[in-house]
Amino acid sequence: MNGYVPTFRVVINDIRKSIASGQLKEGDKLPSLPELAAQHDCSIGTVRRAIEHLQITGELQGRQGKGTYVTGKLFDGS
Repeated sequence: MNGYVPTFRVVINDIRKSIASGQLKEGDKLPSLPELAAQHDCSIGTVRRAIEHLQITGELQGRQGKGTYVTGKLFDGS
């Protein structure tokens, strides 16, 4: 195995680290998709996929026309 990690997984891990470290707290709004894509040097689609995953796990919540927010729910890995 060469240790390759798909970019959307890197985005997921970075957002989780920001939450765990307290840089992002419950109720905080995430940067826009274009901003996150620029930060990670990837496409908006890749960032969208990562955010959708974190919404499914309950860690983020999207609000139509408002943005994406941290829920405060921590990923437990199970």
